[in-house]
Amino acid sequence: MKLLFTRACAFVLALTAAAGAQAQGARFTVEEMLKLQRVADPQLSPDGRLVAYQVTTPDVAANRNRTQIYVVAASGGEPRRITDGAANASVPRWSPDGRRLAFTTGGQIWTMKPDGSDREQVTDLSTGAADPVWSPDGRLIAFVSDVYPDCRDDACNKRRDEEAAKNPVKAHVAGRLLYRHWTTWKGDKRTHVFVVPAGGGQERDLTPGDWDAPPFSLGGPPDYAFSPDSAELAFARNTDRMEAASTNSDIFVVAVTGGEPRRLTGDNKGADSTPVYSPDGRYLAYRSQATPTFEADRWRLMLYDRNTRRTRELLPRFDANVEGFVFSPDSRSVFFASGQRGEHPIFNAGLEGNAPPAKLLDGFNDDVRVSADGRFLVFTRSDAARPTEIYTARMDGVVPLGRAGNQAAPLTRHNDEQMARYRLRPAEELTWAGAAGRQVSGWLFRPPDFDASKKYPLLVLIHGGPQSVWNNSWGYRWNPQIYAARGYVVFMPNPRGSVGFGQQFTNEISGDWAGKVYTDLMNGVAKVAAMPFVDGNNVGAAGASYGGYMVNWLLGHNDHPRVRFKTFVSHAGVFNLTSMYGATEELWFVEWEFKGAPWNNPLLYEKWSPHRFGARFKTPTLVTHGELDYRVPIDQGLQLFTYLQRQGVESKLVVFPDEGHWILKPANSLYWYANVLDWLDARLKRGA
Repeated sequence: MKLLFTRACAFVLALTAAAGAQAQGARFTVEEMLKLQRVADPQLSPDGRLVAYQVTTPDVAANRNRTQIYVVAASGGEPRRITDGAANASVPRWSPDGRRLAFTTGGQIWTMKPDGSDREQVTDLSTGAADPVWSPDGRLIAFVSDVYPDCRDDACNKRRDEEAAKNPVKAHVAGRLLYRHWTTWKGDKRTHVFVVPAGGGQERDLTPGDWDAPPFSLGGPPDYAFSPDSAELAFARNTDRMEAASTNSDIFVVAVTGGEPRRLTGDNKGADSTPVYSPDGRYLAYRSQATPTFEADRWRLMLYDRNTRRTRELLPRFDANVEGFVFSPDSRSVFFASGQRGEHPIFNAGLEGNAPPAKLLDGFNDDVRVSADGRFLVFTRSDAARPTEIYTARMDGVVPLGRAGNQAAPLTRHNDEQMARYRLRPAEELTWAGAAGRQVSGWLFRPPDFDASKKYPLLVLIHGGPQSVWNNSWGYRWNPQIYAARGYVVFMPNPRGSVGFGQQFTNEISGDWAGKVYTDLMNGVAKVAAMPFVDGNNVGAAGASYGGYMVNWLLGHNDHPRVRFKTFVSHAGVFNLTSMYGATEELWFVEWEFKGAPWNNPLLYEKWSPHRFGARFKTPTLVTHGELDYRVPIDQGLQLFTYLQRQGVESKLVVFPDEGHWILKPANSLYWYANVLDWLDARLKRGA
């Protein structure tokens, strides 16, 4: 009886504890974050009945991400996974008649029925195939492949690759710049756009030559598109010889049967990208930057009239970037998303361009799709407390004069049940006076179990770019909720250089990397550190890329009269501007930011380089880096660690040999977060 009573008591206590934990909310940890399903790339079927999309699930044990394709009824219902297996399946694209989906798996293009059956392989190239795009008549599929530009067929590419694989010498050889990019050595291959019959057959290279078409990008829609009559293909390509110092991509068009491409945008020396035809075939729209070599210039929406061969900017007074865009079905307007103060609203603009664009939906949205009848939108949405899901919104009135009808409604809920356990707090926007009195803003996050009578250590997260922004959106690489759930108040400022606050605000960091932006940052940090629930004696800062640069700068300038940092975390941070110039790949970036090369403007490189202040380094610092980082090469992290160690500063170095600028593999991410959190806890939490 005593044993039974003991077991019964234990059972009751366990139930009580579980109920209490449920009432308080489960703790949001890195392990929990890596269980979330990452929803992306919604594609609306031509008849508007189904949405195909991809879901990525981290596999920590295998240290890889697994991606499969789902479909869900546009009217709502339970999603169905239509691919499976060890190989990833991604990039679903509907055929014009809606009977088949093209997708990428195993490095090749396949098609299948919308229920996942009747799979057929379309391409069989030794160099692989990616990013399928259907021709409107359904006869062709365009895709990209990395090939040797002097090879005329796949047999040549295959032979060259096999010879390289068998050669015991693995030397990298380069004869010009941009010989490596992001995480890979480019070698002799180029990205080309091909077309292939939708049922399979002989592939045709539409962009031959010693150029990349399209140029390298970090995601988003492909830089090529078919005309509505399926007769031509528009694509982006940069033909400047010194690619490392040029952003001058142009829009070309070429017949789908092949031939010499025609350049449409040769007068503009900035970047032109993302061609999209209007459904009626009259216009070719694309995004354009006017300033050469400035990768953070405002992205304008341009309209090329195919009848008159004239080009105009659609929204010349719109002081923000046009991101992903799509024409309305009647070709009278354009839907697009644009960054605004850390949000990403959806807008609609008429092609006459006489009125400012109408804001349809607030929040952080992307991947906008419009139904063929113009009655509803499909898009992705997230915020800082909810991961990305697919949403729909009904349209009232007649497009292009329509407005969003009902509030956006979630179409998928892959993570709702899991996220409900954590009770995460939403982002709070703060504003303060920055340099020259300019109003600056940022986001504040409180712990889920926040108690205003307590004092919490403060963690300041500094974004990269530097022309970037902390959005009120979900992310995995620098998720503020991880730190908030660990017991920190988290502050994410958007100082000078941030996008979404007008182009002038973005411009004001170039040539002034630690000037006005430093004042913006420190004024905000001082304001938050003085809040009654913040422990102003326990403040840390962390950042990556430019954020790492600013951490490195603060190391040598940790003497602010109102707040001092107790510890730092620098990931992939720029440390020595002159040496980084000689090792980074995209020279257009540093030459724009510091107004030339080090030999013709040495004073600016010297003025803003953190390494010059090594004698002042005293603050404990964790340094992390990816060995495959060619944007901010690993020598920057190694130099920083050497300076810290030689100065006797408490420091630690963590290097990932299989990662680039970002730490992306699940097990690596888990290890990175563990090191960062342990480092912060040991130095910012009382009694630790």
